Amino acid sequence: MERKLVQAVASTIRHFRKLAEISQEALADKADLDRTYISGIERGVRNITLDSLEPIITALNVDVQTFFSKVSEEFNELSH
Repeated sequence: MERKLVQAVASTIRHFRKLAEISQEALADKADLDRTYISGIERGVRNITLDSLEPIITALNVDVQTFFSKVSEEFNELSH
């Protein structure tokens, strides 16, 4: 199983985190999650839940439409 969507979400979170110039630890603190969970998500080894995704998007200060637009872009890149 390729898990392209998991990889696209992981890449998108990493993209916006780096754009915000914050560490995984800072993102975890803002989203009230564990840093190792954020690390696992970004590496594509953790299957993120919507309950965890929402506070991450909020902590990244990105609107949902922008976030999922980037996910779609990343997904398409992985599909080629």
